[in-house]
Amino acid sequence: MLSASHVTAGPARIWRLASLGPALMLALPVVVVMLSVLQPQWQVWQHLAQTVLWDYISNSLLLAFGVGLGTLILGTSLAWICHHYEFPGRSAFEWLLLLPMAMPAYIIAYCYTGLLDFAGPVQTAVREQTGWAYGDYYFPEVRSLGGAILMLTLVLYPYVFMLARNAFRDQAQSLLEVSRAAGLSPTGYFIKVAVPMARPAILTGVALAMMEAFADFGTVEYFGVNTFTTGIFRTWFGLGNAQAAAQLSALLTTFVLLLLLLERGSRSKIKYYYQGHKHHSQNPQRPSALVSVVLLCCCLLVLAAGFLIPLLMLINWVWGTGLAQFNGQFLSLMWNSFSLALVAAFLVLVLALLFAYGRRLRDDPLIRMPVTLASMGYAVPGTVIAVGVMLPLAWFDKSLDALMQAWFGISTGLMFSGTLFALLLAYAVRFLAVSLNQVEAGLERIKPSMDQAAQSLGFGPLKSLQRIHLPIMKASLLSAVLLVFVDVLKELPATLILRPFNFNTLAVRTYELASDERLSDAALPALSILVVGILPVIILARAMNRESR
Repeated sequence: MLSASHVTAGPARIWRLASLGPALMLALPVVVVMLSVLQPQWQVWQHLAQTVLWDYISNSLLLAFGVGLGTLILGTSLAWICHHYEFPGRSAFEWLLLLPMAMPAYIIAYCYTGLLDFAGPVQTAVREQTGWAYGDYYFPEVRSLGGAILMLTLVLYPYVFMLARNAFRDQAQSLLEVSRAAGLSPTGYFIKVAVPMARPAILTGVALAMMEAFADFGTVEYFGVNTFTTGIFRTWFGLGNAQAAAQLSALLTTFVLLLLLLERGSRSKIKYYYQGHKHHSQNPQRPSALVSVVLLCCCLLVLAAGFLIPLLMLINWVWGTGLAQFNGQFLSLMWNSFSLALVAAFLVLVLALLFAYGRRLRDDPLIRMPVTLASMGYAVPGTVIAVGVMLPLAWFDKSLDALMQAWFGISTGLMFSGTLFALLLAYAVRFLAVSLNQVEAGLERIKPSMDQAAQSLGFGPLKSLQRIHLPIMKASLLSAVLLVFVDVLKELPATLILRPFNFNTLAVRTYELASDERLSDAALPALSILVVGILPVIILARAMNRESR
């Protein structure tokens, strides 16, 4: 980072002030939600406590910890297999196993419901082959808490897989040789050496998966599982009490922040160092032919369950009946979704550039703290952000309307809370961290001496950014735009709550059709989201391959 002496005080102060306003605005929704507890809605809380509050708490915790355990086992095991063993297709599986990240959890839930429910092809084939009728056999219920845990695990394990594989890759060959000399078996080395050293990365991936489980709405709503996210939606729209919904949001945010603090605290107490900067990476082991086949089948099974089977289901539905949905209404949905996602992606990129470059010019607490608070939105569920955005905007709209009617006799209506402005603000809060991480990574690769050279040539901060930094950061900026674009395209709860009247997106339309049990009709918008969602996964896989080389 540049010190304050490297930048003239005037431009740095102007940039800092320009960054402060947007940072405070993006931090406002989370602050509003947390402050809502100061006005408790006792009657609503009494009703919730007598009916569904315990279900919200227990189901949310069981869902998060179940997904955490599932992703821990699945992601760590697959990462070790792809790192430690040489088997047919290993190099391909290193990036193929990331593809389930492109599959939104609610879409995989729709696919497996259509596949495994009573009228689906699996149970239909069982009845045809055995002659059994309904009630003559037991079949696991996919629409359950266990089913939701399984669906989320299948699409979230890549978080753990990606970080654990990188951690295993950074371990030196000498560790393996020393462990063998000490008499440790391959299993013993994995349990006693490899996993403990990779534990910080593994815990980070597990925490990310658990936060996504806390934030999920589409899967649990479709499966009929009462969690905080569904409770917030029902309290707001069912009971008509936005303040109580905000307090439920504050309780959920508390759980998420506690999880975040526990994860960071556990990593801060675990530090491992290598002696020296250079070490030889571990060479993959060549197992027997039988073991190679088993490892290949394990990777293929997980890939099929998390990506290939849902993809084939969607293609089959689209081929059968979904093509009839390709009409003017679908084109309108695509335009709404893509244009909204593109505007949101560039808006978030501009904000990320403003904040990241402002901190590069002068990283003082006045800008660092609001930006840090604003970038925490990615850890907060979309339903919570929607509540936090709607409350202050609705208050502002009502106050402005009352003021204009009193002074001029004019009703301004809903200028902000009922428009795309609210939706774009929610997206900016939710996905700022995604873009900010990419932009800061790009800026860190630019030497401070280049800023000093530009200053010596008479370039101010804005001109330096335009002429020097942006051209060098093209790859990081493109990654930031694509990642936010796809995240906005998949986002369901915030869009469902904040969208203007008569404004639909692919995600909302998919949810509406699936809620009406029109799964084949929902296939086309779902497949469109999935196809676009593959783009950032490919970019991520390529970046990881470059790092490994």
